[in-house]
This record gives sequence, structure tokens and C-alpha cells, in this order.
Amino acid sequence: MDYLWPALALLLVLEGLWPSLAPASMRRMLLSIAQMDDRSLRISGLISIFSGLALSFFVI
Repeated sequence: MDYLWPALALLLVLEGLWPSLAPASMRRMLLSIAQMDDRSLRISGLISIFSGLALSFFVI
């Protein structure tokens, strides 16, 4: 539980970098995501979850 708040803070910093440095690129990416079908979004979300779990397993 000691790592939860620092991890959340780092997530917020990383999430804020792209829109602050390249807002036009971020907007184009979000528009392309909005046009994706549900299945593709679900698969990319699951890949992201499993990648994060694998990375946390090797880091912790």
C-alpha cells in the first residue's frame, strides 16, 4: 500500500506529459480511438492490463 500513492502520482505526471507537449497529436490520436470498434478497444485494454501486470511483476 506504500507504493500506491507514488505510483498514482507518477501515472498522473506521465498522463499529463503528452497533452501538454503535443496537444494536436493527442487530439488526432483520441479521434482515431473514438472511431475504433468496441472489440479493438477491449483487446487493446486487455493487452495494456497484462503488460502492466507483467511489468509490475518484474519490477517489484
